[in-house]
Amino acid sequence: MRFCAFASGSSGNCTYAGSDNSHILVDVGISGKRVCEALNTAGLDGRDLDGILITHEHSDHICGLGVISRKFGIPIYATSKTVDAIKRDKSVGNIDESLFNIIEADKKFMIGDLTVNPMKISHDAADPVGYRISYGNKKVAVCTDLGKYDDYTVECLKGLDAVLLEANHDVKMLQLGPYPYPLKQRILGDRGHLSNELSGQLLSRILHDNMKYVFLGHLSKENNLPELAYEAVRTEVTLSPVNKYRGDDFYISVAKRDEMSELIAI
Repeated sequence: MRFCAFASGSSGNCTYAGSDNSHILVDVGISGKRVCEALNTAGLDGRDLDGILITHEHSDHICGLGVISRKFGIPIYATSKTVDAIKRDKSVGNIDESLFNIIEADKKFMIGDLTVNPMKISHDAADPVGYRISYGNKKVAVCTDLGKYDDYTVECLKGLDAVLLEANHDVKMLQLGPYPYPLKQRILGDRGHLSNELSGQLLSRILHDNMKYVFLGHLSKENNLPELAYEAVRTEVTLSPVNKYRGDDFYISVAKRDEMSELIAI
């Protein structure tokens, strides 16, 4: 199984997961040109894609969806309310109705030889989900855009080989930064985004001996720095009372907004 962040950040998100035979994207929040360039770098092109999973309808997750889906006729998977929201978004353009496939949280489905398991997340969107994707006994997950996590979240993310996990903001940078007060409150709220510290605390609860890769994603351009996110998450893991690990026991890297992460093979 292969896994890679094509782009991750508050300005655009797109993640790839695949086997030898099946290939999917999670979100298309970057231009169609950038998606095609990333696919080519991974040894693929748009015709190889078997599906696009959409987490929610915010523009940094769907702005390139219309272009890519129309060009290659790729099936789109999203919750019913998310599909409705996408159809109302004029910036996406018209998408063939037959390409939409309605999914539900906690109801697994297959795309080729990949098993997809959507999970509920807390975010200010119509009906957002994260995704766990498995091939045989190999499992990866994309879990961003959640203002809080709970025991359900932890249970959904157990046993992974790799994860793309949100570390959106440094709380002090956000509080002292230029955003208007209501936006700051939204980001800090239960339907906003995970801070670096909360990301580290969630990671501490899902780490296990066979976790191979951790990507920190969806960093805010204005309210975070890659070095801050990396060190804060590692510190939370090291100081956590719920596990035996240190932050440097695992491969942890920060997914970038403007270039591909390492394409990992599990």
